[in-house]
Amino acid sequence: MFTMLLGHLSAQNTNQVKVDQLIEKKAEYHKLTNGEIDGYRIKIHFGVDKEAAQNVRTKFSAKFSDIGTNLEYQQPNFVVLVGDYKTKLEAFEALKKIQVEFSNAFIVKGKIHAKI
Repeated sequence: MFTMLLGHLSAQNTNQVKVDQLIEKKAEYHKLTNGEIDGYRIKIHFGVDKEAAQNVRTKFSAKFSDIGTNLEYQQPNFVVLVGDYKTKLEAFEALKKIQVEFSNAFIVKGKIHAKI
């Protein structure tokens, strides 16, 4: 009985060490990638006027406060991207709602912020 108990405790310790190693590897990976992974976003605006892009971003945030926004400069345009979706299906579901207000919105592939 005592031997079985020791074997069980040893297996628990081994499993805990493996879990700790995985957590460390994940933290290291996030440092290397700045916490970004491949995924999808929705592009709602692009153009050369920075103020117009900021206005679109503000309008979007007022309508969809639960979805994050990003303003990027992709020469020569200012681009407003919204959301962080791991799958294209998730992005498509959000796109259907967003297109009611932003009819020219479309899905783009890119780096997204990983949700930990």
